[in-house]
Amino acid sequence: MGIYAVTGGSSGIGARTAELLRAQGNTVYDIDIRNADIFGDLSSPEGRKNVIDALHKECPDGLDGLVCCAGVSNSCGNLKLILSLNYFGCVALANGVFDLLKKKRGACVVISSNTISSGAARMDVVDFLNNHEDENRSRKLVENLDPVRDGHSIYVATKYALVRWMRRVSAQWAADGVRINAVAPGNVATAMTARMTPQEWNATMALPIPTMYGKEALMDPTDIAEAIIFLVSSKGHGVNGVCLFADGGTDALLNSEKVY
Repeated sequence: MGIYAVTGGSSGIGARTAELLRAQGNTVYDIDIRNADIFGDLSSPEGRKNVIDALHKECPDGLDGLVCCAGVSNSCGNLKLILSLNYFGCVALANGVFDLLKKKRGACVVISSNTISSGAARMDVVDFLNNHEDENRSRKLVENLDPVRDGHSIYVATKYALVRWMRRVSAQWAADGVRINAVAPGNVATAMTARMTPQEWNATMALPIPTMYGKEALMDPTDIAEAIIFLVSSKGHGVNGVCLFADGGTDALLNSEKVY
């Protein structure tokens, strides 16, 4: 059995992923800001360092897999937090434990969103994130933006930039024996979506999920977790540098003419 680390493993998709990995007999380190095996705030450089140091202490012989689920949506109302946690936190942690993944020729999965194909991302922010390593400068880009008006476009930008980063490093990582992929979930029943207003729920249900057609329901976290586990396991050995849309066919419904 393997050794895995899952960020955001105390709730939602991360919790279900950790649960299923443990059910297979694996050792799983849940990384979160509360109720976790390893406590750490991945939105701050200090918190990331603490988590990276803890993983090196707990897993000196290496990691079989890293799953980066920790993130926030635009509903948090904090654009700087969205940048720091969704993009910089994920990239820093993955880079910080790359040596542990390399020891066991492991795999990494980062969590994006099916909104990356909607055209809503602020591409100037995407380009800045992917081409500058200065987190403070990136945060200054959004300090004068309106969280209500611009929150969604910034959220999507972080998820878009994350996939682009993943694809850029995938060949180099694979040459060192480490695969990396992304999963782009659609609308999933989590604590976050449970807080939707009736108006938000009606707007969400206006676009039916093909695999859930005829039901007023969102996808289950298990649907996403199973896709993650496939990619992070040896069964996904032939898959590298791919963004897998685990959204019940919503992206295909909206973008049926796009094949790549």
